[in-house]
Amino acid sequence: MTVQEVADSLGVHYMTAYRYVRQGRLPATRLGTEWRIHPSDVAALRATARRGTARTGADREALERQMLIGDSAGAWWLMQSHLGGGLDPSGVLTEMVVPALRSIGERWASGEVSVAGEHRATAVAQRVIGHLGMQFGRRGKDRGTIALAAPSGDLHVLPVAIVADLLRWRGFDVVELGGNAPADALGDAVAQEGRLLAVGIVSTVSGLDHQVALSASSVRDAVPGVPLFIGGGAVRSEAQARALGADLWTGPGSNAAVEAVEGIAGSTEGRTQRSVA
Repeated sequence: MTVQEVADSLGVHYMTAYRYVRQGRLPATRLGTEWRIHPSDVAALRATARRGTARTGADREALERQMLIGDSAGAWWLMQSHLGGGLDPSGVLTEMVVPALRSIGERWASGEVSVAGEHRATAVAQRVIGHLGMQFGRRGKDRGTIALAAPSGDLHVLPVAIVADLLRWRGFDVVELGGNAPADALGDAVAQEGRLLAVGIVSTVSGLDHQVALSASSVRDAVPGVPLFIGGGAVRSEAQARALGADLWTGPGSNAAVEAVEGIAGSTEGRTQRSVA
């Protein structure tokens, strides 16, 4: 089974299944750039994983309540309790913070959550994500540089920050330009990077296709041949992403962006190894 198949089987996020492999909780064999896991080991893990599911679900609901009332200290306390109880920073981010934000966004869209509540929740999320990113790094060899930005007009910084942290925890250096990045500024930034593996544009606001295309064109002019991926909730199909100038479409979530970078890095590392040999 692949890591994605394991995640689907266990009903968890991809990053959780990946963490099980990396922590040694799930025996796996690496074939090329992919991990392979035996179904019997998945079944054994399932029996132990059920015990933590109820707690995580309850705490996720508690986190959502704390975010809506602007309780940053209470939200961080919950994060710390899970960091000490088995989740790593990527697990806290993908299993607690991201689902809470998604739920709040859906409730805001339906009118159940006020604009003020949504803004309080966003402010708390910015604090806890920043706290996680500052406290937890990954030691070891730098795997190369990724540049990330949201296009001009898109003020949402959290989607960029989440992908940036997940990539840092996998050993990549990230040039994080945040939200509302002008196309020429993105081009200038990537042109200065000597070990640039890829560039990502995260678009979450509808109606900004022209700005996304300008950013993509600026990247192409600055660093010809460097892979460019485009994702986010405003880019709904591969055809749309490619029309905007992307090599890869990574969809609305963070997982596909991380895996796209892993694929690019794996291909680059493989070429390096062959050339050395």
